Amino acid sequence: MAKVKTHEEANRRTDLVRAAARLFREKGFERTTVRDIANAVGMQSGSIFYYFKSKEEILLVVMEEGLLLALQDQETALQGVNTAREKLRALMRAHLKTLLERGSDFIPVLLYEWKSLSEESQARIVNLRDRYEQSWNETLQALKDEGAIPTSVRITRLFVFGALNWTAQWYDPNLRLDIDGVADRALELFVR
Repeated sequence: MAKVKTHEEANRRTDLVRAAARLFREKGFERTTVRDIANAVGMQSGSIFYYFKSKEEILLVVMEEGLLLALQDQETALQGVNTAREKLRALMRAHLKTLLERGSDFIPVLLYEWKSLSEESQARIVNLRDRYEQSWNETLQALKDEGAIPTSVRITRLFVFGALNWTAQWYDPNLRLDIDGVADRALELFVR
């Protein structure tokens, strides 16, 4: 029989995942220890294994939860949006919010720590990633059909993701360009 988690246990687990995401982003997966994660939430390092089997499982959960949040943000962003151009802007903005807003360590960890996962764990992430990319592919195909993008959907999607994901390296919220502005500039770059 599966053990039922209390509200406090669920909160503690959430705290562990958030702390791990931040540490994995700042220090990298390999350089982050279980002790580092435990210290970040004020617990003994052995206590983490009540919640997770291994450090890799924590990494997997960080990535899965990040992608699930990104999928929710994407669905919300697309509500009431009609044209392919508006959809692409909404997708770009949601992606940038996921990457750049405070506490958004999940996706950068996915981008840079992917190879630290086992093949089995990578397969779970690929399934979620494919779901995330589906709206992008449909939107880019509609733009391709309209003649608004000059190259293949796949190549365009890869270039767009590359450009948007790199903002995690250079974006500064003190710039005179907010997330909406970055989304607008990206749209101008990729759509005729």
